[in-house]
Amino acid sequence: MAYQSEYVPSYGLYHHGLSNLGNVYWNLSTPALYEETVRRMEGQISHLGPIVVRTGDHTGRAPNDKFIVKEQSSEDKIWWSDANVPFTQDRFNQLYSRLLAYFQGKDVFVQDCYAGADPEYRIPIRVVNEDAWHNLFARNMFIRIQDPEELKRHQPEFVVINAPRFYAIPELDKTNSEAFVIVNFEKKMIIIGGTSYAGEIKKSIFTIMNYLLPARNVLSMHCSANIGSDGDTALFFGLSGTGKTTLSADPTRMLIGDDEHGWSNRGVFNFEGGCYAKVINLSQEAEPDIYGCTRKFGTILENVGYNYHTRRIDLDDNSLTENTRAAYPISHIENATRDGLGGHPKNIVFLTCDAFGVMPPVSKLNPQQAMYHFLSGYTAKVAGTEKGTGGAPQATFSACFGAPFMARPPTVYAKLLGEKIAESNVNCWLINTGWSGGPPGVGSRMKIGYTRAMVKYALDGSLADSSCEPDPVFKVMVPRECPDVPADILNPRSTWSDQAEYDAKAEELAGRFYENFKSYANDVSQEVLEQDLYSKYTVSS
Repeated sequence: MAYQSEYVPSYGLYHHGLSNLGNVYWNLSTPALYEETVRRMEGQISHLGPIVVRTGDHTGRAPNDKFIVKEQSSEDKIWWSDANVPFTQDRFNQLYSRLLAYFQGKDVFVQDCYAGADPEYRIPIRVVNEDAWHNLFARNMFIRIQDPEELKRHQPEFVVINAPRFYAIPELDKTNSEAFVIVNFEKKMIIIGGTSYAGEIKKSIFTIMNYLLPARNVLSMHCSANIGSDGDTALFFGLSGTGKTTLSADPTRMLIGDDEHGWSNRGVFNFEGGCYAKVINLSQEAEPDIYGCTRKFGTILENVGYNYHTRRIDLDDNSLTENTRAAYPISHIENATRDGLGGHPKNIVFLTCDAFGVMPPVSKLNPQQAMYHFLSGYTAKVAGTEKGTGGAPQATFSACFGAPFMARPPTVYAKLLGEKIAESNVNCWLINTGWSGGPPGVGSRMKIGYTRAMVKYALDGSLADSSCEPDPVFKVMVPRECPDVPADILNPRSTWSDQAEYDAKAEELAGRFYENFKSYANDVSQEVLEQDLYSKYTVSS
């Protein structure tokens, strides 16, 4: 095999079983990966420099194709669920052997980098790709190693091997389809095949961090984070499409990161070195920072509309998917921190995209309510984020606002959250970025200008000091007024033309909260159970 870089670590690919390869491209720069992507016809350069790629059939994550190998070192710690389906060691070894055979004679691209900005908690990783553009994605998304000598010494703790054109055989491998994402904690390896959707690479590493860090008393979080001019850190929890990236990219605050963070006894730190923003219908007026990144060299535009003659992009084009994405290094955001670090949070914001249109647009939570809503993780799956999601938002409960990525039981993360909220005396908020005045087709999506105002005044302390009243159904404390937001917007019932219908829908959603929370009833305190919308629980003796 030929090595196409001077940065060849002493810890070679043979440690992962990879041998008899073609060219091995180690830690190529962004321009070099551009050249390889275009030369191999994997993508095209658009106007002003971003590279446009297509992912084929898989335009979102494939949650039904994710597995965790059941093995002795981790099996008693894993939250076995629909999100973490067990896979046998024998089946993994069989599939992995065929994958190694597939790679023989093929060129591969390798990026050595870190997950975790805090040197005390970062994890050295390696990403091995069949395609150059996926390797650029890894270079954008994870934390780069700038020192050539450090690159040569790099020894990964976990490796991702990504082969989108290698397909599982469901009848033989016992997978659900030809696509697969399989995590093996014993071998410290993730193998991905049958899908070109780049998000699987980043989320597999997130799953690893969610497994490793709680054992070190670090809360791993599916959230964005930023810092105000006074040094106040804020966290924004939410699933894809709820506004984490949009609301944290605030020109008046410094961005720490847009999606994945840890909270240690030292403060908050970003897991990543880049952003993976949803860009469908993105406008320069509403989201100038992210919009600007779609016009920069180094950005990958995934399934974004594109004119092959003019090379200009169309962010309103959803002909391939609603889940169009831009992957770019965080340095593309001018007011982003370069070290990825922040202090202990002063405010936590839970973002929910309420598809029923009945939840208050902003409300204050006590610490027990924060744990309750963190475990509930109510939102709606927005069209296109996952394979199989239809055109309308679907109400769902996703523990910790990220159940598909939580390797351990949700109560492990909730317990850590409660302890850290108490230690840092954090203000907690629930903000509805979804519908008002009714469900989709009846009501309308909350205006982003109103949501930005609610976030602004929550973070600067204005809402914390304002007069509030309890929501009669959801029990949270709702401010009576918020600057720059019409007062009637704050009361969701008043936005419905048929208030009896509102009452019925609110009670229906409250019932869903109750049914969902039953699975946690024996694992949380009585104080948290009392926050349930029906309060019918008792703690088992």
